[in-house]
Amino acid sequence: MADVLKEPSTPALVNAIEANLFAFLPLWRRWPAAEIHDGPDLLWSLTGFPIPLFNSVMRADLAPGEVEAAIAAVIARGRSRDVPLLWWTGPATRPADLGERLTAGGFTHVEDVPGMAADLREVPDGPPSAPGLVVEQVTDPETLRQWCAAMCAGYEMPASFGETYYDCVISLGLEPRAPLRHYLGRLEGEPVATATLFLGAGVAGIYDVATVPAARRRGIGAVMTVRPLRDAARDGYRVGILHATAAGLPLYRRLGFREHCSMGQYLWAREQEGGG
Repeated sequence: MADVLKEPSTPALVNAIEANLFAFLPLWRRWPAAEIHDGPDLLWSLTGFPIPLFNSVMRADLAPGEVEAAIAAVIARGRSRDVPLLWWTGPATRPADLGERLTAGGFTHVEDVPGMAADLREVPDGPPSAPGLVVEQVTDPETLRQWCAAMCAGYEMPASFGETYYDCVISLGLEPRAPLRHYLGRLEGEPVATATLFLGAGVAGIYDVATVPAARRRGIGAVMTVRPLRDAARDGYRVGILHATAAGLPLYRRLGFREHCSMGQYLWAREQEGGG
């Protein structure tokens, strides 16, 4: 617990919002399908799955004269596996104009995602209730399959994404006290919502908050966000961070999260080059 962020100044929060994400990716070394590079210049993952998230690039620290060669090398790896690539930028990105140089080098700017943080002592004890909702931590393979199906339905993603995510998480393990924990919400017994907690870089990161369309507007998203944060607080963590979608931004603000930075997302796919 020595690394837990205890003095959440604005610079420390900005750093933690990125650092939690950076700490997440190296976990995939335990996933046989993933190749991980964790160097001083870049952090990246590469798999054989045609899903951008699983082929991510981040934590760029490049000299201006190294950028074009680095972008070309990343694209070459994507071509070699025939997979799309997702490149993340943020406050720590060097050089500062990397986003512009990515678009010039073949990537497309997808969106800018707000990086948010909250003091866990200020997160409401009683979020909007969701009658009939029961939240459980995922600790066995069958519940994980249900979690993956609910997550895909919530994000309206193909089942293939859930199958790949299942393969990844099974490799990482489902120990109840592990830094990476998944939560499933059941409404009247049916899996309807998901969330993930990652304890890394001294803060509690919230990911994968999703609710199936038929169960939305019932306060479920708030419950799914607060439950893992409470678990993190009991473990001694003081700060929660997340990277918000536009749809989730009002919810997170109500729960006490505030924007501290912006994370850029840039996509490369072979189709952008005109096929072949």
